Amino acid sequence: MLSRMSHLDQLNPRQREAAEHRDGPLLIIAGAGAGKTRVIAHRILHLIQSGVAPESILAITFTNKAAQEMRERVYTLLSSDRARCLQPTTSGAGDTEELPFISTFHSLGATLLRNHPEIAGLPKRFTIFDRGDSVRAVKKATALAGFDPKNFEPPKILSAISRQKGEGVTADAFAEQASDFFPRVVSRVWDAYEKILAEEKAVDFDDLLLKTSLLLKKESALRERYQNQWRFVHIDEYQDTNRVQYDIARLLAESHRNIAVVGDADQNIYQWRGASMRNILDFEKDWPNAKVVTLEENYRSTQTILNAANRVIEKNKHRLPKTLFTKNGGGEPIGLFAGLDEAHEAQFVASTSQALIAHGTMAREIAVLFRANFQSRALEEAFLNADIPYQVVGVRFFERKEVKDILSYVRAALDAQNTADFARIVNVPTRGIGKVTLLKILAGREGELPFGMRQKVSGLRALLAKIKEKLEHEQISVALKYILTASGLEKTLREGSEEDEERLLNIRELIVFAMRYDAREGERSTLVEAFLQDAALQSDQDELKEEKNAVRLMTVHAAKGLEFDIVFITGLEDGLFPHARLFAESVTAEAAEEERRLFYVALTRAKKKVYLSYAGMRSVFGSRQANLPSEFIFDIPEELLEAET
Repeated sequence: MLSRMSHLDQLNPRQREAAEHRDGPLLIIAGAGAGKTRVIAHRILHLIQSGVAPESILAITFTNKAAQEMRERVYTLLSSDRARCLQPTTSGAGDTEELPFISTFHSLGATLLRNHPEIAGLPKRFTIFDRGDSVRAVKKATALAGFDPKNFEPPKILSAISRQKGEGVTADAFAEQASDFFPRVVSRVWDAYEKILAEEKAVDFDDLLLKTSLLLKKESALRERYQNQWRFVHIDEYQDTNRVQYDIARLLAESHRNIAVVGDADQNIYQWRGASMRNILDFEKDWPNAKVVTLEENYRSTQTILNAANRVIEKNKHRLPKTLFTKNGGGEPIGLFAGLDEAHEAQFVASTSQALIAHGTMAREIAVLFRANFQSRALEEAFLNADIPYQVVGVRFFERKEVKDILSYVRAALDAQNTADFARIVNVPTRGIGKVTLLKILAGREGELPFGMRQKVSGLRALLAKIKEKLEHEQISVALKYILTASGLEKTLREGSEEDEERLLNIRELIVFAMRYDAREGERSTLVEAFLQDAALQSDQDELKEEKNAVRLMTVHAAKGLEFDIVFITGLEDGLFPHARLFAESVTAEAAEEERRLFYVALTRAKKKVYLSYAGMRSVFGSRQANLPSEFIFDIPEELLEAET
């Protein structure tokens, strides 16, 4: 068993200072690789050792992957301290009164809304729309509002709605101040979109936060209840919080002021989706007499990589000063490759990766980062030609059609009034039920259908009833296996193409995912809800399969929070990275600084070696263009670079 304080001996002096702080606001400025997760975990244990009840501690992260890592760290420390086993859960630690509540912002919102659906104006069993669902609904809403979806792009309208919700703005409030043409279009579509959400008993990702914020603002008794429940609040990646997330944190902590936030202004890269760096820059104004601790010792990278990163980021003015250092040693110089074109660049990345793997580097420890998604095509082609296993991060497992089909079967079985999910699975697999027939079913005119068609519909409803019975009395994985076979999906996919075989494998992977809920205790309905909620709230990073030994290809944004032995940063050309929008006359200084922060994040993903590359010529949207090397390359001292051939 650990002695009562020995766990703090594992921390450096700055980390320990942060972990030992008990009462009052705390700002931890944590540089990349500075061990912020470790600090939060040890701080939580220290609080418990000092007499704080575990269930009165709340810790919020941004991804399920980060939340799970936090739980595992906290529970390992608690297990060692208490000499007993505390098993981590998947859906948040609110399952037991003996553990801190550790979750994402969205999971927290979902939990509070499911606890108080009536007060929040929601049905008891609501569905959570993923982005694909939301785009589909906005496309429908655009047409209902009298606009052609071909002329008014639904994803663009959805982004505008999302940005407003992130700022705490409701549809009604937005309508009142929408005066220009496009805002008026957004307002009309938004109104129709909200009606669709209500009809389908659904909320979108942004609603999970906005409705939670409004709930805490309007319901004083409820707000006090959760303030009393969670007397110590921790917020990770505070620089990435938007207005609504800021409000939720403030509302939960304003009575006791025991709020500890961890973040790094230099890693703020999400302003385009509403993240406000002012939240961390103004923390001391918002919370007077806050204690500030800066973590500058890096445990991830070599000093060469950190020297490059420090020189790049010091050019930004809007930041909290710090200089990263490490005891890991100098390390190798940063490789620099000048490609003739994108194919030449991609060939260099693939051949170098192949050589690294041949010399013992695990493929999964190599990451190839790019600024824009279109860059992946040339890279994928090079990796395929070289027969190197790779994984493109960004195609979410839970947004694949076949996976969403199975989840729709579950939701349609649980709620007979769920028309959206019923419509999705009515012809999965093909049952010969056409659109006209479906419209009659949804309109309650099933009696008008021919006898044979009524038989088909009756058979589907009987199947859904049997699925519901399975979900209520058997393990979730067993119910999913039943859906796969009884629906006819397995037979259809087995007899299909290679692509269908892969779809079948994806469904089986979903069944494996469901098995983690089979061993958990609790009401069957609660476990099913947790399963559906966790499936809805998975992020791109959650899709990374650690067991798959493949080179990772991803955008820099997707790489945030990850680390790899070897990192390639490709496409370092003016107009691409930094992005072309920076050369527009209307660009702000803040936007320019965000692009530099993005490069800083890319550099600091690497543990051992960084390769930078650019292409002299590149095809962009069908046209060839000549490129100049990125200004970011010239920010790095020449003595840190080594030319690659």
